[in-house]
Amino acid sequence: MESEAARPGYWDDPCQAQARTKQLERLKETATIWNNLRSQSRELLELARMALEEEDATLDSELAARGESLAADLEREEINLALSGTTDDRPAILSIQAGTGGADAHDWAGMLLRMYLLWAEANDRSVETLDLAPGDRGGIRNASLEIGGRFAHGFLRAERGVHRLVRISPYSPKGARHTSFARVEVIPAAPEEESEIEIRSEDLKMDLFRSGGPGGQNVQKVNSAVRLTHLPTGVIAVCRTERSQYQNREYALRVLRARLEECRRIRQAAERAELKGETPPPNGDGRSAATSCIPGKW
Repeated sequence: MESEAARPGYWDDPCQAQARTKQLERLKETATIWNNLRSQSRELLELARMALEEEDATLDSELAARGESLAADLEREEINLALSGTTDDRPAILSIQAGTGGADAHDWAGMLLRMYLLWAEANDRSVETLDLAPGDRGGIRNASLEIGGRFAHGFLRAERGVHRLVRISPYSPKGARHTSFARVEVIPAAPEEESEIEIRSEDLKMDLFRSGGPGGQNVQKVNSAVRLTHLPTGVIAVCRTERSQYQNREYALRVLRARLEECRRIRQAAERAELKGETPPPNGDGRSAATSCIPGKW
């Protein structure tokens, strides 16, 4: 790939060249990690041989500590090897939607949001808030995040589906249970240079509205929030986090492109399954992949 990048005419197609360059960077990163693990294991083995030959017990603690660290790094990278899906190495767009349960559901959705933010922080992953609608009495009604880092979508895709929280009210003499629901959607981000989706301006409907909740006078009093609707499919993306209408539109477009690409991927998988006479796999929330994609002529 490096030889190909050095050839004349490589940048004649800038979008394809950028996509290939990013792929090359990811491959280099993976190769560097495994080469470092190999070097560390060889150094550790040589150190162990020297300690055995010289019968030097002072190196036991150092050998044990370095061995445990190397084993942990190896286990982590072996897990990463299992994430071999075509979109596993992409950033993930994670959306949380509060379900039935009123204020309790908003609170539960807020707890999920905090959990994912803490997970990203603990793993040194970048997080960008694309949309956030606070609840009326705390929590959130819905939120969308773009989480980066290595294999972000591969790690998070198992989170999609309906999450349920059952709580026993301390104020109920009968110990009544309260159930709250929140739906989590996880789709791979679709960078414009890597996406095959072409979104035409005539296929988009843009609605402007005011954002609710905290955020300053401009957010609350100016129509800066953006809702984009892809007319051929009916797929919708909303962003209201930024004070700039232009920035909100860019964020909404990123989410829309990712949802359209995921919709097409699901539809193609369902068509292949139908040709093979197989039952389409569930989409993580009890629905089949075929029915989870919004129908449309697009």
